[in-house]
Amino acid sequence: MSTRSRRGGGGGVVGAVRADLGRLHGAWMEIIFPRQRGRGHSVMGKWKPETLPQKIGYHGWSVLGTIGLLVLYPLTVLGFATRYYAVKLDSTRTRLGIVGITGIAVVAWGTLTVIAHLRLPFDAFLAVAAASGVGIVSAALAAGFSKVGGRLTSVLFAYPFAMTAIFLPPVVAALVTPALQPYVLDPSYDFAVWILDTILHVGGLNEWLRANFTLEGAAYAAMWIGISFPLGWFLGIPIALADLVRPSDD
Repeated sequence: MSTRSRRGGGGGVVGAVRADLGRLHGAWMEIIFPRQRGRGHSVMGKWKPETLPQKIGYHGWSVLGTIGLLVLYPLTVLGFATRYYAVKLDSTRTRLGIVGITGIAVVAWGTLTVIAHLRLPFDAFLAVAAASGVGIVSAALAAGFSKVGGRLTSVLFAYPFAMTAIFLPPVVAALVTPALQPYVLDPSYDFAVWILDTILHVGGLNEWLRANFTLEGAAYAAMWIGISFPLGWFLGIPIALADLVRPSDD
C-alpha cells in the first residue's frame, strides 16, 4: 500500500498538498452544490449532477474553483507558517482575557502618554494621549472580537484592530517628537512611495492620490489606520484558510 502511494504521489508533501487542495476545492463546491467535501466514505456519497444544465453548472463552477486555488493555496501555505504564532498569541489572550489585554495596552501606551506629559508641550501631549487612547480601545476591541466572534469576525475586525493598536500611537508620537521622526515618519514616507509605485499603480490611482493628498502631519496617522485594516485581513485570511484545510487539532 505504501509503495503504491509513493508512486502515485500520494505520500509526504505531495500527498499533503493534494489533500489540502481537495478540501479547499470541496469547500468551494459546497457553496452551491450539496455533499461535496469529505464525502468519499459517507453513506450518502458525494452528490453528482444528472441533467445537462446541472453538469454544465457543476463543471463550470469546478473550473472556477480550480483557478481560484492557484491564488488561495499559496495564501493557505502562508497561513500554516503564521498560524503557530497566532495560536500562541490567542492562547495568551485567552489566559489574560479582555481585561488583561486592555490592562497591558493601558500600561504600554499610558507610559508613552506620561513621558509625553513630562517632556512635550501640552498640545503635543494631548495628541499622544488621544492616539494612546485609540490604541487602548483598539486592543480591547481586538481582544473582544477575537473572543466573542467566530472565524469571520476575527478576520474582519480582530486582526485589523490589533494592527491599529500597534501602529497608531508610535506614529502620532513621532508627529510631535522630532527626535522620533527619522525612525518612524521617514520609513513611513518611503513605504508610502513604494505602495504608490507598485500596489496602487493600477488604473492611475497613485497619480490621483498624489494630486489630491499630501503626506504630512495627520495624514501619516490616517495612512497607518488605512494600512492596518488590509494588513489585518492579509494576516487573518491565510490563517482562516489554514484552519479550514487543516484544523489546529489535526
